[in-house]
Amino acid sequence: MTVALRHDDPTSLSMRLRHAQTMTRPLMLDIMRTCRRFPSLGQSEHTARVERLIDAQAWTDAALALMEFELPLWQVRRIAYDEGEWHCALSHERELPDWLDAAVEAHHADLALALLTAFVEVRALAAEAALPSVPSFRQTLDPFYEPAACENFGR
Repeated sequence: MTVALRHDDPTSLSMRLRHAQTMTRPLMLDIMRTCRRFPSLGQSEHTARVERLIDAQAWTDAALALMEFELPLWQVRRIAYDEGEWHCALSHERELPDWLDAAVEAHHADLALALLTAFVEVRALAAEAALPSVPSFRQTLDPFYEPAACENFGR
């Protein structure tokens, strides 16, 4: 598998986030490269803001800003610290009770990595939901094919 394919693979990126000890600039840039809505660097005020946060190594703020732009319908439902790990939950319907909500949860010792792990998992779920349930194929017609009327109009 090539390096380019590995960076775009949500499973590979999720595993890299889980196994990382701390957030790094190259890891954050790899995550940003997989984003569809995020414009190329230097094109908008929002991009410049995220770039400034990355330069300042404000990883949690950069993760929250990236999630706000890339996943506008998802919100942080819960952030909790328990027994040395940060637990994050992203929700599409934050106002629903916990037992009704299908929140995506992630955990990590680093808050930014916990947020970004949940972010990558939400994007993977969205990509799976966008796939059709029935595989489609392109029918190739025989070059000698000619439609014929086969109706019987007689009694």
